[in-house]
Amino acid sequence: MPFVSVIIPTYNRWPMVHDAIESVLAQTFRNFELIVVNDGSTDDTERCVAAYGSRVRLISQSRKGVSAARNHGVRIARGEYVAFLDSDDLWLPKKLEIQTAFLHECPEIELCQTEEIWLRNGIRVNPKRKHRKPSGDIFLASLELCLVSPSAVMIKKNFFEAIGGFDESLPVCEDYDLWLRIAVAHAVPLVPSTLVIKRGGHPDQLSHSMWGMDRYRVLALQKLLRLGLTSEKRQWVLQALRRKIGVLSEGARKRGKADEVVQYEGILSEFLQETVNVGGTDSKLRERERIARADA
Repeated sequence: MPFVSVIIPTYNRWPMVHDAIESVLAQTFRNFELIVVNDGSTDDTERCVAAYGSRVRLISQSRKGVSAARNHGVRIARGEYVAFLDSDDLWLPKKLEIQTAFLHECPEIELCQTEEIWLRNGIRVNPKRKHRKPSGDIFLASLELCLVSPSAVMIKKNFFEAIGGFDESLPVCEDYDLWLRIAVAHAVPLVPSTLVIKRGGHPDQLSHSMWGMDRYRVLALQKLLRLGLTSEKRQWVLQALRRKIGVLSEGARKRGKADEVVQYEGILSEFLQETVNVGGTDSKLRERERIARADA
C-alpha cells in the first residue's frame, strides 16, 4: 500500500497539468500513488493522462468542481496520507521526502504544509507581508485570508474525512473554509522548506474567476459561528465577519444595491442576538454562550 496518495484535480488544463504530473513523478520519495481526477475536461486531458499508463490512476467524472474532484480522489485513495497538487502548480523533487520525514518525527501531527515560490506569468514575485505563513496555531491569522495552500499540504486521510473534506457547495474559498474548520482546534505546522511552485496569472485561475470573494468567506465564517465556539474565538470570528460584511456592504452601496446592503447587514443579527455580556451572578447567562432570545 502506498504511504501517500497524491491527488491532482484538473479541468481543461492540458498541457499545464502535464507539468504538474511530471513534478510528482520526479519525486525522490517513491512510496506514493498518483491520482488525477479529470473533472469533466473537454480538451485532450483524458487521452493524454491515460498515456501515462499504470504510473497514474486516472479518474474521470462529470463537471462538479474542484472540491468534489479532491474529495473523490480522497475517497479512492489507498495511502495513509493524502497530498493535494493543483493542476497549475508544481512540486520540487524533495517535497514528499521532506514532508514525510517531518510527519514520521511528529506522529501526533495531523497535517503540515510547506513554503512556496510564487510565479505570475512566469516571473517570480514576492508575497506581501500579509501572505506570510504562520505555523502552529494559525486560526486567528487565517480569519482575514487563506494562509494555507492545498498544493503545500500533506494530511492524514482519516483526519481529512473526519473533518468533512472540502465543502462542495462553495465554488471558491473552499480552502479558506476547510483550513479554518481544521485550525479552530488543531495545529497546522509549517515545514520551513520551499517545496512548491505556485503558478498564477493565467486566465482560468480559480481565485480570479469570481468577483466578491468575501461573499464566500462570509459563508465560511457563518458555518464556524454555528459550531458553538468558545468565547475568545467566537469574538475573533465575529470581528472578522463584521469587517467582511462592511466591505461587501460598502461595495453594494456604491453599486446602488440597497437590497444587498440590507441582506449583508442582516447576517450579523443571527449571531449577535445569541451573545450576551453579563457581569452579574446569573449562572444561567454567565455559563452559557449561546442563549435563546427569550432567555436574553
